[in-house]
Amino acid sequence: MPKSQPNLYAFPNAEALASALRAYIVQSQNAGFTRHDSFKVAVSGGSLPKTLAQALLAPAKGLEDNLDFTKWEIFYADERAVPLDHADSNHALLKSEFLDKLPADQQPTVHPIDTAHLEDIQELADQYEKTLVGSFASRDSVRLPIFDLLLLGCGPDGHTCSLFPGHPLLRETDAWVAPIEDSPKPPPRRITLTLPVVTHAVRVAFVATGGGKKDIMKQIFDGSEGLPCTLVNDVAGERCSWFVDEPAVEGVGFPRKAFL
Repeated sequence: MPKSQPNLYAFPNAEALASALRAYIVQSQNAGFTRHDSFKVAVSGGSLPKTLAQALLAPAKGLEDNLDFTKWEIFYADERAVPLDHADSNHALLKSEFLDKLPADQQPTVHPIDTAHLEDIQELADQYEKTLVGSFASRDSVRLPIFDLLLLGCGPDGHTCSLFPGHPLLRETDAWVAPIEDSPKPPPRRITLTLPVVTHAVRVAFVATGGGKKDIMKQIFDGSEGLPCTLVNDVAGERCSWFVDEPAVEGVGFPRKAFL
C-alpha cells in the first residue's frame, strides 16, 4: 500500500473542472518559479489538450491567478513517431488547441521530438532523453529528472503516456525515455517517459472525463494490480491528483476530496 493516497476531485461539469485544474496548475507553476524560476511540465495527448486550453486560456481573475507562460518549459510525456504536423502527433494537437492561441509575447519554450530520427525510434528516444538532460541536469548528477508537473490522461485500458498494461516497458528502470514499437493503440511506434520518471515528479495530475471511463476508474481506484494508472497512484500517493467529472467516477467508492 502507498504511504499516502491520491487526491480524487470530481466536478459536475467541464467548466468547474477546468477552473479547478487552472488553480492547481497556477499553484504548481508558482512552486516551480520558487524552486528554479521556471516551470517544467510534461503533457500527454488525447482529450487533455482541449481541457488544458479551456483551463489556461481563460482570463486571469487577479494577480493570484496569473500564468507566465514565458517561463514555462513544455515537454511531451509521450509522442508518436510521426511528423510534427501529422494528425497523430501530440505536438500538433497541443499546438492547434493551445499554443497557437497564445499571444506572441506569451509563448513558452516547447520541446518536440527531433523528427530527423523517425525511422529509428531508439535513437528518437535517446535524443529526447538528451533534451531532458540538457534541461534538468546531466545523468551523472541526477538519477531522474524532477518535473514540476505531469499532466496526463487515462486510457480505457488504464494506460497513461504510452505505458500499457502488461507491457515489458513497465519494468524499465534505467532509461528516462523509452521507445515502444508495439503499442496496442495505433500508431504502434512511439516514445514515452518511463514509469520511474513519471512517479518522480513533484506533482502528477490526471484528467479523465465521461461515462466511458467509469469502468476503468473503478479498477484503478480498487487498486487493480498492474494497471499503469494504478502504479502511478501507488508510488506517487498524495502527489497525484485526479480531476474528473461525475460520470467518470459513477460507482467508484474511493472518497472524493473537495478542491480548495
